[in-house]
Amino acid sequence: MNIEFERLFSRVVVAASMAVTVVLLILTYFLIVWSAPAALDPAGMVAAVTDLPAPAATSGPEATPTFDPYASTPTPTLAPGQVSVGTIVQISGTQGEGLHIRSAPGLNSQQLFLGFDTEAYKVMDGPRKLDGFDWYYLAAINDEKRTGWAASNYLTAVINP
Repeated sequence: MNIEFERLFSRVVVAASMAVTVVLLILTYFLIVWSAPAALDPAGMVAAVTDLPAPAATSGPEATPTFDPYASTPTPTLAPGQVSVGTIVQISGTQGEGLHIRSAPGLNSQQLFLGFDTEAYKVMDGPRKLDGFDWYYLAAINDEKRTGWAASNYLTAVINP
């Protein structure tokens, strides 16, 4: 091949690939603009997201027994917010800070780990009243090594886990 032809061919290939790149970038831009969500306000900013508060413990009806044909005794059904031994609870209301799970009840006991909002635990023991809180001994549903004591102010009973 002629050297002059090779140089011309190389320039054509480079120019063509640059043109294809520019066309693809333009198409991508228009696809993004046209498929933008309808929640954009006229200034082009995303509409404000409403921050929903975490569920609060509420006083509800007392536990009422339900019939379970496979159990020897009736199983109590708890209203939301009621915490007792054997129930499944979720951590809530920590505002993303997490709940200190401790080695013993009380604010001065050693912190073992942080439990975060929506994590589920089974109540194994409690309550123990100390430092102005009711403390419950919890065991994580999916990790038996994650156990410890937590203040009930940040626990919400889950009726149907």
